[in-house]
Order: sequence, then structure tokens, then C-alpha cells
Amino acid sequence: MQQVTEASRTRANKGTVAVLIPCYNEAITIGKVVDDFKKALPEAVIYVYDNNSTDNTGAIAAEHGAVVRVERRQGKGNVVRQMMRDIDADYYIMVDGDDTYPAESAPALLAPLMADEADMTVGDRLSNGTYGEENDRAFHGFGNNLVRRLIKWIYGFEFSDVMTGYRAYNAVFAKTMPVLSPGFEIETELSIHAVDKRWRIVEVPIDYRDRPEGSESKLNTFSDGMKVLMMILSLFKDYRPLALFSWVALLFCVLGLIAGIPVIAEFAATGLVPKLPSALLAVALVFVGILAYSCGLILDTVVKGSRKQYELDVLRAYEALRRENR
Repeated sequence: MQQVTEASRTRANKGTVAVLIPCYNEAITIGKVVDDFKKALPEAVIYVYDNNSTDNTGAIAAEHGAVVRVERRQGKGNVVRQMMRDIDADYYIMVDGDDTYPAESAPALLAPLMADEADMTVGDRLSNGTYGEENDRAFHGFGNNLVRRLIKWIYGFEFSDVMTGYRAYNAVFAKTMPVLSPGFEIETELSIHAVDKRWRIVEVPIDYRDRPEGSESKLNTFSDGMKVLMMILSLFKDYRPLALFSWVALLFCVLGLIAGIPVIAEFAATGLVPKLPSALLAVALVFVGILAYSCGLILDTVVKGSRKQYELDVLRAYEALRRENR
């Protein structure tokens, strides 16, 4: 994990910036959020994507100077996918519209990108303790820690804060990121994609403040938490199939040995196989384990081919960007 240097801050002064704010019923806070980012990044274009709000979120955002667009497909992931497709910029900041993230931290998030020291920066709410002090929602901290540990165990990279909604990334990362998740799993997907594709990641400590009175979180701790866990499992299958299927194969082979050892022991002692069903079960379990490992090998070959194609796509994206900047 890289650290933000003072040199990177002083060199962060070039490139167009788009601030992306996905919103659903944030009329209480969106005006202040837009004003704060206009003050922190006066040269940036601020986009608010209204995701079927039933209050006047879009109208308030427009009054405060944001470019407002509507995304009818419900879910934060759907909004982010459309933002990536629609908006062209050199650098992007993605932030929630609930006024929990400080706009004054935006230059620090952009600095490593503009200094070419990172491809994605992450607003870390946990390292300085402000999230624990401000957030009063049960199990949110537990869920964040669980996801962090799973990602470290599976992918070998330890995020300080994996569920944060405050991130920045460069144009190539944005335009080559395949957004699959429809909802709040998007943060986990962004994190795993960045780790798996070996993008440069910098975590920037930020202050966190809880929602103001009258503003309600749209995140359901248990249902959305389960979706995040399923997303991790799905991406584990897609990105690391050999590892996943090797564990499955090991499990079935161990079960096969448990069922087969008594049969083998009895055959060695008597020369007979009286427990034929147990013998068949043992053979079947071991056979399934071998099939699982074979599937892992085949899928691993497919994934490696996909990785090669992705790297070529990234190279083409960088070449296109260089041509545009000439």
C-alpha cells in the first residue's frame, strides 16, 4: 500500500475533474454537498445522478449548480455504471450525496492520481477513528472488518477501509472497469477489481461525519451485507477459479477418504468389501473432487486469457488517451 507524499500534493494541478454523486432521496444534504465540492474543486464539473428520488433531490442539485441526470435503473451500481459510460474526464471523484464525506479532502484524493502515483485512491474513514466515533449503526463496523479480512485472505491485499463511498480514479481505470453489481456491492467490486488487476492503490485518511438529523441511510445492514458477501464469492470464482475449486476438490477428497478408510481397512483385514454403498460413496466423492479440480484448471486457463486481453485493452486505452492529449 502506498502513502501520499507531500510531493504528490504539490504536483496535483493538472487535468479535468468530474465529481460523481449518485443520489436517492438526498434533498436534505445534496445542496450542501454540491456547494462544498464547488468550493473545494472550483474547476471541477459536478454531476448528480438522481436514481428515482421521490423528493426534490434533482431540483435542489440543479439550483446549486450541478449537472443533473436521471438513472431509472434502481441501485447504486447501476448509477455508477452509467456514470462511467456517460462522463469523460481525466480524473473522477465518486462520493455519496449524504454529506458524510468532507469535500475538503478531495484534493488529497486527487493528488496521487495527478502525480501518477496511483490509479485509484480510497478515502479511509477508519484509520483515524472518526467512523467509529460518528457512526451509530449496529454491525456496520463488523461488516466492514469482515469484508476486509475476506479480501486479505483471498487476494492478499489489506484495505484499511473497503466499504467507503469516497474514491477517486483516473480515466483509464474508469473506462476499463466492468461494473457488474447493481447495488451497494459496487464499493467491494471496485476494490477487488483494483487488487486483482494490480492497479496502484493509495489510501488517504479522511474525517467522517454521521448523517445530519432527518437524513436516513438507504443501506440495509443484513440484506446488503449478504449481497456484498455473495459478490465476494462470485468475484472469487471469476478471478481466482483455481484457488476456489482447489478448496472444493480438497473438501470432496477428504470426505471421500473419511467414507473410504473403513472400507479399505476392512478389505485389508478380511479381503471382503461388505459395505458396498460406503465404497461407492467414497469413490463418487473423490471423483467429484477430481472433477472440481479439473474445472478449476480449465477456468484458470480461461481467466488467464481474459487477463491478457484486459491488459491489451488497458494499453489501447492509454494510447487513446495519449493521442487525445497531444
